[in-house]
Formats: sequence, C-alpha cells, structure tokens
Amino acid sequence: MPIPVLTVDQMREWEQATWATGTTEQSVIQQVGQKLARRLLTLTRPGDSILLLAGKGHNGEDARAAARHLADRSVQTLDLHHPAEDLAKLQQCLSQRPNLIVDGLFGIGLDRPLDAAWSAIVRAVNDSGLTVLSVDVPSGLPADTGDPAGVAIQAHITLTVGAPKAGLIRHAAAPYVGKLEVATDIGLIPCYHHPDLWWTLPGDFVGFPPRRPANAHKGLLGHLSIVAGSLGYQGAAVLAARGAQRARPGLITLNTQEIVFPVAAAQLQGVMVTPWQPAALDHGSAMLMGPGLAGEGAEDEVQQPLRKLWSKDGLQPIVADATALNWLPMGMTTPNQLRVVTPHPGEAARMLNAKPEHVQADRLSALRKISARFGDCWVILKGQHTLVGRSSGEVYVNSSGNAGMAQGGTGDVLAGYVAGLLAQPELGKDPLTTLRYAVWQHGAAADLLEATRPNWVAEDLADRIGRVSPFDLQL
Repeated sequence: MPIPVLTVDQMREWEQATWATGTTEQSVIQQVGQKLARRLLTLTRPGDSILLLAGKGHNGEDARAAARHLADRSVQTLDLHHPAEDLAKLQQCLSQRPNLIVDGLFGIGLDRPLDAAWSAIVRAVNDSGLTVLSVDVPSGLPADTGDPAGVAIQAHITLTVGAPKAGLIRHAAAPYVGKLEVATDIGLIPCYHHPDLWWTLPGDFVGFPPRRPANAHKGLLGHLSIVAGSLGYQGAAVLAARGAQRARPGLITLNTQEIVFPVAAAQLQGVMVTPWQPAALDHGSAMLMGPGLAGEGAEDEVQQPLRKLWSKDGLQPIVADATALNWLPMGMTTPNQLRVVTPHPGEAARMLNAKPEHVQADRLSALRKISARFGDCWVILKGQHTLVGRSSGEVYVNSSGNAGMAQGGTGDVLAGYVAGLLAQPELGKDPLTTLRYAVWQHGAAADLLEATRPNWVAEDLADRIGRVSPFDLQL
C-alpha cells in the first residue's frame, strides 16, 4: 500500500495515537534501529568503518539502536551534546575517513536555524566529502518546508521514518535530502491521515501487471501507434518504440517522417515502421505522439492532425510527450477520453506560461493546473520525485530513480513504455495504477543500472525497463 506524505503535525498526531494504544517509544526506536542497520549493511562491506553521530533526541537514539546490529562493521558512536566542545572530537573522527557517516543529530522537532556552534558541526561534516546517511531528516532541514534558514547536513541518502515528510520532497530540499527512502512498518498503528500526496512503494505493484490469459494473442493485446521522429531526432522515435516493446502490446507501428524512415526502420525489427501519413491516426488502440518531432518540417506536417485527435471523442488513449505538448488545445475533453501528458519542468512551465522555477517551487499545484487546463488529463510531471495525478484526487510521488536519468533519451523510453501499457485494453481500465507502475518501473530500472553499470545510457534503460521485480528494491 502507498503511504501518505505528512506534515510534522500529522506525524506527531500519528505517533501520539500510537502511544495511546500502549506501544512504547522505545519499542519503535528499536525497530527503527533494525531498519537503519539493515540499510547500513547494504551500503557497506564487512570491515568498513561507520561513524554514528548521535544527538540528544530520538534521532540519536535511532542511531545508537542500530549500532548493536552492525557486528561485522567497525562502528564508532560519537555523542554530540555540547557542539563547541565536541567539534575537535568530530574533526578527529572525520580525519580517519570513515566509509559512511550516519547523521542522527536533529530530527523533525527542530523549528529554528542552527546556532553558530551547531553550524560548525554541520559544516565539518559537509566539508569532509564523505558519504552521509541522515536518519529521518537531514539535521538542520525543516521537515515541513525543506528550506533551511541556515546550514543543514547535505546527505547522500535520507532514510525517513514511518512516512515521508512534506518538506523532504520539495525541490529546495534536494541538495540536502539526496535520495529519499522510507523505513515503513516500524511499529506505529496504521496511519489514518489522507492528504493529497502519497508515496509509492515497490510493494504496491506485487501482482501487477496481471498475468496474461493462456490463450492470449496479439490481436487481444492492443495496437500502439507512435507518431515520432524527424530529421536529427530519429533516435527519440527509436527509443520510444523500444520502450513500448518492453511493455509488450500486441502490435506497434511507428509513423515517422519519410526523410528518417530508412534510418529508423533499420534499427527496429519487431516494430512496424511506416512513413507518416494522416490515415495512421485512425488505427490502433492507443497512440503516442511527440518524441523527436522537433526537426524542421515536422510541425507543419503533423501538428494540426494531432491537435484534432486530442479533442476527438473516443476511447483510444493518447499520450502526448515532448514537442506534442506545445500543440495541445486547451479546454475540456469528453469524459470517456484517456489523455496523458508527460512534461519535464521546462515543458510544464511552457504549458502554464510560467517559469520553470515556479513549477519546481510548487510541483503539486503545477500538476493540478496542467490537468485542469488540458481537459482533466492525467499528468506525469517528471523530475526528482516524479508526480502522477490529475486536477483532483490523490497525487502519487514516485520513489524510484536517480540523477543518472538526467540524459537524453530516458524520457522517450518512458513515453513509449507508458503508451505500450495503455494500449493493452485490460491495463487501460485502471490508468492510475498503470501510470504509477510505468513511472516506478522506469526509475527502478535506472536504480539497478546505476548500482551495476554506472556508465549506462538510454539504450540500456530501454533494455532493462519492465524487468524489475517489486521485491528487488524493498527496504
């Protein structure tokens, strides 16, 4: 099940409701310590050194609770209660270059900037250049706003406890949070809060996509029509087609400009490739339009037919990506239409006549506005913590992915994979789950590639997507 993204007040209420049932804080701390230790073991090897920085509060207790579960690591716990006096001790520990630092100094209760002495402690950790994992929240970072008034720990990983805190997924928090992970099932009662934002967990997709019937054939599994590719951008069309193949609809047709048709066709075997013609819009159970249509002449050739198709009544799902996002007509679509847009922050800004920094400052609001402006369509707002949702209802924060995805072609793979899934009639019946799964699978494939092949490229992502099990990345 997904878990809610909470404010500090909501987290406190959840904790107090748990204590009222008789569950003790110490029992939860012990479970957090076990979860933390398990993650530290995956980040280090036997014999590696781990420096635990423990403050006065519960974060420090979490760090100390993990120490007893790290028997085959060289663990040093440094209790920091008097920063002016303890700075020299910290600098001595840092000079030994531990393999990993655990930040357990301050938690979500911090509601003021750090003073000069604590700021010096934080700067010493940041300046060390060592790998840091923060427990619950990077010390010094306000958990509600994600924007420190002074300094804060710059973590590589933040293992937040129970549920994500609202400030940790804000754009301003990214330099401090690093990769956000969530330690769930720590002994709290089931959370009763129902906010707008929800955090996707790998376990949400156990058993998804559903098993295909034994008598399935390609005629039952959908036909995806892709309109993509132009001179200089034929690679985007090929990557989108390969992403779609990994979703395994029954048939895929790539409609591309005649000038790049020979190049694209030579790179694809299981995909039918044809020069663009308007009649192509009348075929298929779903359509993807946009990847690689930025070349000269593409706009004149395909813009008007695609604009009309977006507003046309019908059950055919349409995914608009890249250049096609600039052509969409505003206004409502009919209720039975399934329309999806996949903007990155720059494209989202153009769709809203805004600036990218405004989109990033309030990504939830940007998603809601885009959906409302373009017919209550589904929106995949890409970026760190990609969002999936529409103008009303729950919006889901994706938990997978990494900075290695910041390269040309990865978005084309995602667009193809999304459209390839939606082309299959059974998957199109539950678009929210299908879109969430596609986005999670895209990021999870990148996470596994980053762990095993750090110089991976978009072609590797097209090969890997769809092959990640929800059990591969569970904490």
